[in-house]
Amino acid sequence: MYRRKWIIIGTTLFLALFIINTNAFAISQETEKLLKLLEKKNIITDKETSEMKQEIESSSQAGDKEAHETKLTSLLGKKADKIHFCALIEVEASYEDYNFHDPSVRETDTSDLILATVAVGFDVDIAKHVKGNLYFLYEEDETEPFDIDEGIITIDGEDIVPLAVHLGKMYVPFGRFRSHFIRDPLTLELGETNESAVIGCFRNNWLVLSIGSFDGDVDETGEGSSNHIDDYLASAVFTLPEKTVPNLDLTAGISGVSNIADSDALQEEATATIKNHIGGFNAFIIASLLDKFFFNAEYLGAIDDFEAGELSFDGGKYYRPEVWTIEFAYGLNDRLKLAV
Repeated sequence: MYRRKWIIIGTTLFLALFIINTNAFAISQETEKLLKLLEKKNIITDKETSEMKQEIESSSQAGDKEAHETKLTSLLGKKADKIHFCALIEVEASYEDYNFHDPSVRETDTSDLILATVAVGFDVDIAKHVKGNLYFLYEEDETEPFDIDEGIITIDGEDIVPLAVHLGKMYVPFGRFRSHFIRDPLTLELGETNESAVIGCFRNNWLVLSIGSFDGDVDETGEGSSNHIDDYLASAVFTLPEKTVPNLDLTAGISGVSNIADSDALQEEATATIKNHIGGFNAFIIASLLDKFFFNAEYLGAIDDFEAGELSFDGGKYYRPEVWTIEFAYGLNDRLKLAV
């Protein structure tokens, strides 16, 4: 429905710009239909429709050939102000050298150059307390050609209450995944989860609390083809408000999910069903001093073992996937950092 609404808005904007006959002074049949369509899709109000008709009719009587076109362009311009566009392009060049302590394992090196990311997004202010986000993603060798990466409707309390609800396809708030390297951190490789979900949030200057639910793909054995919302998550993120401590930025948090097997990575490695859902836990801290010295640390993993054979890489044994990462970085300038 969200995607369809975007297509409708884009089509009607196109029609508004090109279908109206600017050489006609009275309301043409095409213009009448267009105004009705704009009103039906809640792009303009009935009052604005009436004003448009009156303006076109008066311009016809006055002989103003451009008045109705100018009026419509102005009206659509106001609507376009509510649509915000963003884009990201990343190209990665890398060289890796693998040295093993085991002499029986051959040392290798690799190099590569890829178009790592092309992301295109739209943020829409639908109404005072309602916003929409739509993002498309291309990653070389991963998505062909484009995926709908996120499509979210957000209902928030703004200045009334510090609460919000997010509904749609999104990256659920499990893990933080901050890194100073061009490659994604191991915590992201294991824990990133993109699902259609509903997330409720409480937010103030110090704290963001989130709870949510979604229907994962990896079910428990014996449930058959379970189409139920049975995955749950919760997170708490603390952020030191700016200027509380001069020159110090600090963010820390924890999060948990009821079934880590539904992460994007483990879905591909797990069997269709598992004996029991295995919960996941994450904790992280991110700090910077003087905006030059940076420190990140993060842990993410399962809180129990998977049964033998439930993961393709477990070697036929009980296995508990878990990873951690620690980074130190120094900012040489605004555009260049050194990190280990």
